[in-house]
Formats: sequence, C-alpha cells, structure tokens
Amino acid sequence: MTETADNNKDVATLGGGCFWCIEAVYQHVRGVTTVESGYMGGKHPNPSYEAVCIGVTGHAEVVQVTFDPAVVTYRDVLQIFFAVHDPTTLNRQGNDVGTQYRSVIFYHSPEQAAAAKELIAALTADNVFPSPIVTEVSPAQPFYPAEAYHQEYFMRNPNQPYCAYLIAPKLAKFRQQFVSKLKTVS
Repeated sequence: MTETADNNKDVATLGGGCFWCIEAVYQHVRGVTTVESGYMGGKHPNPSYEAVCIGVTGHAEVVQVTFDPAVVTYRDVLQIFFAVHDPTTLNRQGNDVGTQYRSVIFYHSPEQAAAAKELIAALTADNVFPSPIVTEVSPAQPFYPAEAYHQEYFMRNPNQPYCAYLIAPKLAKFRQQFVSKLKTVS
C-alpha cells in the first residue's frame, strides 16, 4: 500500500537538486495538493539544513508531493521530475554539488518502484538524455520537513537571485512542456 495523506491521495518523494527548484514546479501541477521540502535518505534523525548542506548526514534535499492520482498519475509526477532536473549528473545539479543534491526517487510502494524503473528504462531506450540516467530508486525512509523558511521559498522570494536565475527558467520550462498539467488560476 502506498503511503497516503488520505484515501484519495498518494505521496511521491523526489530529490532533484535543490528542493526549492522542485517544490516550485510541483506547486503548479494540477492534482497536487501539497508540496513540502525536506530531507530523506540519511543516517541522522532530525537533520538541520546546515548539516545536510555540508554533507555529513547522508540526506538528500527532497520534496514530498501529495497528489490526487485521479487527476495526475504517479507516472505524470515522474515525467515532470525527469523534465525539470538533470538525472544524468551524479551528486550534483548545476553548481550544487554533493550527495545532498543527488537525483533520487524514494518509493512508497512496490508499484511506485516498478513505475520508476519502467520510466527510467523507457527514457534510456528512447535516448532522451545524452548521458546515462543515474537517478537512484530507493525505498522511502523517514521524511524530515525542512525548516519553515525553506517552505514555499520561490513563491515568497521570486526576485532573490538564485530564484530568478535558476528556478524561474525551470518553472518556465515546466509550463511550456506540461500545459495540460498546469493548475488553473481562479
């Protein structure tokens, strides 16, 4: 059984570099109800951002995405993930370097593990990326929410240089590639 927020929701936990970037994208996906930045995959409970950043805990920066699978499927969630980060660079995204920035899918069920492996195989067979995909597919571990100032970071700081130069282009790419998956603005 997949970990769920309630009977109509599913959870995906994804690491693709800085969690601010991934969080900003999923906040715009139709069917996604919550996105929370945090840490997973390390050896120390309740890690701090500072400890994760210097690489001493083994955690990855991740987002935990709660979504309605009747609106957006787990495969859709994964396709967006692969479109908005580079799954071919080991332990890095751009200038962010270290295991905390690794590309990783933490699965919450055998079905999620199978879906992730199938999509990676399909992307590889279709030569979507110029280099091999290095994304880890690992069982979910305890999720530790990031500090409050990391939550909804891009929404609160769109003009901050990191946001303007790195996150805004990823968000624009998502909006262009996944028009049918965008939340409608009311």
